[in-house]
Amino acid sequence: MDRPGFVAALVAGGVAGVSVDLILFPLDTIKTRLQSPQGFSKAGGFHGIYAGVPSAAIGSFPNAAAFFITYEYVKWFLHADSSSYLTPMKHMLAASAGEVVACLIRVPSEVVKQRAQVSASTRTFQIFSNILYEEGIQGLYRGYKSTVLREINSLIEFFSKS
Repeated sequence: MDRPGFVAALVAGGVAGVSVDLILFPLDTIKTRLQSPQGFSKAGGFHGIYAGVPSAAIGSFPNAAAFFITYEYVKWFLHADSSSYLTPMKHMLAASAGEVVACLIRVPSEVVKQRAQVSASTRTFQIFSNILYEEGIQGLYRGYKSTVLREINSLIEFFSKS
């Protein structure tokens, strides 16, 4: 089995991630505002629907790229025969490793993005700075474990139904 192409995984993953995140961003903002404890209207309603898009755009490319690079390299490292009955397990392990690595990037950008979505008057960098100042680096990783567990559980469900 050939070693996977680093550049191909980087570019394909990054472009796919940015495309999906930017296209679906307004829906994500509406969902976040609907879930806000202050209520949809006070969280901004339909005003500033792209609030927080800089953090999503900045985090999206490296997040998706990290997932695909990790996924491809773990599959290559495990190098099980493609006809093997262990192939689904190889893909599941590779995808799980990819999610763990991608969440190192995704969670901080999601924390900043969600806070920007419910406080549209504050700039993304200011929100990022406030989190670091008030909560430290652990404030950026709020929800990391639950996010990883949710993502890995989704993968296990997907592959168990395949």
